[in-house]
Amino acid sequence: MKKLMMIAAMMIAAVSANAQNEVGQITLQPKVGINIANLTGSGNKAKVGVVAGVEAEYGVAENFGVTAGIFYSMEGSKSEKIDGKSLKFNTDYINIPIMAQYYVIPGLAIKAGAQFGFNVRKKFSYDGNSMNANDFFDLVGWDTKVQSFNFSIPVGASYEYKSFVLDARYNIGLTKTLKNMEKNKTSLFSITLGYKFAL
Repeated sequence: MKKLMMIAAMMIAAVSANAQNEVGQITLQPKVGINIANLTGSGNKAKVGVVAGVEAEYGVAENFGVTAGIFYSMEGSKSEKIDGKSLKFNTDYINIPIMAQYYVIPGLAIKAGAQFGFNVRKKFSYDGNSMNANDFFDLVGWDTKVQSFNFSIPVGASYEYKSFVLDARYNIGLTKTLKNMEKNKTSLFSITLGYKFAL
């Protein structure tokens, strides 16, 4: 029994040492994952996309760090199926999240911050055909455009094991995705897997 307890303690110590935040240390974390995105109040369905980028962390204290990242994020929404196919609203962004994260236990962190998004793609696609979203709005006579800037509040949690980091976060959109439209703010849930290494 004592041997079993010693082995368990050694395993916990090994994980803790590996996942401990070091004061003054800067780490980089390339990561890739999936988005589940939608627009609030649109009546549309969630759309799955890809997110990829890199995040840097500075260790302020053993249980506290500050991160900044840059990601390419595929967002948007999709409508009900028409003739068996969905009309997809594709909005891609370069997102820059700046977050504070608190390590509840070594390796497990909760986080929150601010994210600045810059739109780089806006298209409607249906049955293999695509069209610029703003041109589509002009064509159907809607007085709206896709906003070039998106501000949101990301909150989430991550777990690190042997330098691999599983991260889940939800972005609460505070700015409208579409100009002159009611609601239509970004609702974005992301799950990523990253690899963390020290500089």
